[in-house]
Amino acid sequence: MEIRELRYFVALAEELHFGRAAERLEMAQPPLSRAIARLELRLGVTLLERSSRSVALTEAGAVLLAEGRAILGAVAAAERRTRQAARPRPRLVLAVKSGTGGELLAELLDAYRAEPGAATVELLLCEAHQPQQALRDGRADVALLHLPFDSAAGLDTEVLCTEGQVAILPAAHPLAGRSRIRSAEVAALPELPMARWPGPDGGYPPGPGAEVRNLTQLFQLIALGRTTVIVPESAGADLRRDLAAVPVLDAPPVTTVIAWPPQSRLRTAADLVRVATHL
Repeated sequence: MEIRELRYFVALAEELHFGRAAERLEMAQPPLSRAIARLELRLGVTLLERSSRSVALTEAGAVLLAEGRAILGAVAAAERRTRQAARPRPRLVLAVKSGTGGELLAELLDAYRAEPGAATVELLLCEAHQPQQALRDGRADVALLHLPFDSAAGLDTEVLCTEGQVAILPAAHPLAGRSRIRSAEVAALPELPMARWPGPDGGYPPGPGAEVRNLTQLFQLIALGRTTVIVPESAGADLRRDLAAVPVLDAPPVTTVIAWPPQSRLRTAADLVRVATHL
């Protein structure tokens, strides 16, 4: 298969409409149709079920969509990392979720900055599930991930710290003054349904809680009495006055890791990982 063919197929599989896919690819529809037909002929499978009204993926097409996305991401990552290696001044992109990291992130940046020959570190602020994707598609060189919330599958990691979790509540709520709480008590608050985070595919799980993408948005909704959440202790540090953090006794621990692609050969990334593990 050619990279060009994969780009055509992924666009069509995501749009499920030849006209929209052709517009997205900035090409005419007939050449796109011929390219997909040639791809199916070469593979010996039907990738798409076509009718006069709709286009749908077959089981084989769904497999190629997942594989094609991964391949195109790897190609894009290779292009970015190759260009970066040619830059006269080293640069390192660190992906972190907005509002997380806190003291650990500040200490890491300060310690790395003091290293001889340290590269310029650019922070890529992400929303839920985006840091690991940024590593896979080459937009980031290293990332801070929080297990089990983030997936480190296919990435190399080093553990940095493990911490407990806290419930974030409006400061005026009756439970805000408690010294500790259990997760069932938080989940049973009818007036404060648990916030919902998007999954890796961007969709939200069912439920009455507010749909959120970052901590800034989330904390605003909690202060307004619309939702609540259980998060790592570090995310509840330095809260605004109208919020309170209560330790959750039975919440599973959260492990923060520094992650990087296994194929990475960047000396700057290796240096940052070394500094992080020594903190």
